[in-house]
Amino acid sequence: MLPDGDFALQRTDEQDQPLIRIHFSEEARALLQGAGLDVAKAMIDAGIDMVEQLGEDLVDYDEYDEYDTPERPILH
Repeated sequence: MLPDGDFALQRTDEQDQPLIRIHFSEEARALLQGAGLDVAKAMIDAGIDMVEQLGEDLVDYDEYDEYDTPERPILH
């Protein structure tokens, strides 16, 4: 959680702009009733899952043999 109340995902080794920043309006914050962090985590997890799925769809691993397969990206 950032000082302004937004939520961010940032690499641990970098101090630059975050990879993802989530901002909830005041109305949304009221509706969330203090669950903003949990919702932000769920949103980030869903985004990571989608990126992994899209990455798998973009590379046809069947075109490569066992010695020439590109590394699959790992997101945490």
